[in-house]
Amino acid sequence: MDIDTAGGNDVVSYLEPELLHLPEVSSFELKPTTQIAEELFSQWLSLPDTSRLVKALIRDAKAGLPINPHSISSSGGAGGGSNPLTNASPPPLSPRSSCVSPRTLKQKVSPFSLTSPRKLATEPAQEVIPQFYFQHGRPPANELKEQCISRINQLFNNNLDGLHIDEFKLVTREVCKLPSFFSPALFRRIDAECYGIVTSQCVSQLEPKFLFHLVFCRDAFLKYWVESNMLTMDMATQVFEILKQPNHRYLTKSDFKPVLEELLATHPGLEFLQGTPEFQEKYAETVIYRIFYYINRSGNGRLTLRELKRSNLIFVMQQVDDEEEINKILRYFSYEHFYVIYCKFWELDTDHDYLLDRENLIRYGNHCLTYRIVDRIFSQVPKKFSSNMEGKMSYEDFVSFILAEENKSSEPSLEYWFKCIDLDGNGVLTSSELQYFYEEQLPSNELHVPGTCAL
Repeated sequence: MDIDTAGGNDVVSYLEPELLHLPEVSSFELKPTTQIAEELFSQWLSLPDTSRLVKALIRDAKAGLPINPHSISSSGGAGGGSNPLTNASPPPLSPRSSCVSPRTLKQKVSPFSLTSPRKLATEPAQEVIPQFYFQHGRPPANELKEQCISRINQLFNNNLDGLHIDEFKLVTREVCKLPSFFSPALFRRIDAECYGIVTSQCVSQLEPKFLFHLVFCRDAFLKYWVESNMLTMDMATQVFEILKQPNHRYLTKSDFKPVLEELLATHPGLEFLQGTPEFQEKYAETVIYRIFYYINRSGNGRLTLRELKRSNLIFVMQQVDDEEEINKILRYFSYEHFYVIYCKFWELDTDHDYLLDRENLIRYGNHCLTYRIVDRIFSQVPKKFSSNMEGKMSYEDFVSFILAEENKSSEPSLEYWFKCIDLDGNGVLTSSELQYFYEEQLPSNELHVPGTCAL
């Protein structure tokens, strides 16, 4: 079959398999040649609609009807038209595709961008990515928020005169899900003016100048716990936010004092200490020192949120709140552990000034320490002293020492003694460094102290 070369090449340059609906012809085979044009034209003639179109044209020609030269490109069925083989216009599109002239494809930049208009119409709408970052934490779900507010209203409605600080424990445990001895710290966050009461409504018996404050306090609780997204935080973050100072991004030892004071005042396992305030104070100090020894690994006295989350302190605090026997909680809070630590310190502190020197510490454990290792401790290599006095160790420093001595398998203890032995501080122990501390314990050495059992 012969095709006009000038017109054929122009037609072939705009051929598109999707518009022609000829899936058996690859787009890579479409080259501006007469052979491919003949092949496509033959396939087009074999289509049922083409057959009907040709028969209609022959019928109109026999009947002497005028033939519209544009009818072939504008109609896919019956109707007059000129012979498509001699027409310079491209052949009509497949009846299954929309009537778009292939010449309009000249405007497209690349052949890779040629797509079917029908495919464009079925593309899904662009998906909107939901917000995933919230500066002040993810807001609580409506259902959780409503449950919390309902429980708060119920607690306040049952106490029309408001909730005093002692009654606030119910809110701490049931609404905030925190240990009960966090009540004072949480209450003070809400009761900024220190009136000592939080209520849900105005009480007629109170003076008018207090009424606005009482309503404000209750609203402040909702604002602090619900609207500031404390409700959705994990418990470690909640504890961190409640205890820390507003302008700090860390916890100090003094931040834990309100928690320990409430624990001493309310825990049944510590009730026997209420008649001895001096021992209550030392117990609280010892617990805090133990917490910072194990958790504050940097040793700078600033406990970060990351360090708090990586510890088991929150879990232990929950155990303390549920267990009446305080000595069953071995980590941090055991009174028996405090008793041993404090008695050993008191025994070494002969002048009871709460400071130890080298001669005091050398008597520890029936002289189980060598002079060289004691000198390393007092040089403050493993840990800087808090006493701020040259050659003097405070009770806090002694707590760190005895925890490292009595539990050598813990990571803080391993780090403590490693620093003592690492004479040049290069992070590597050599045989000469080990020999330096070992030779002092040899029986032939004149510095040997009877009863020596450790470094």
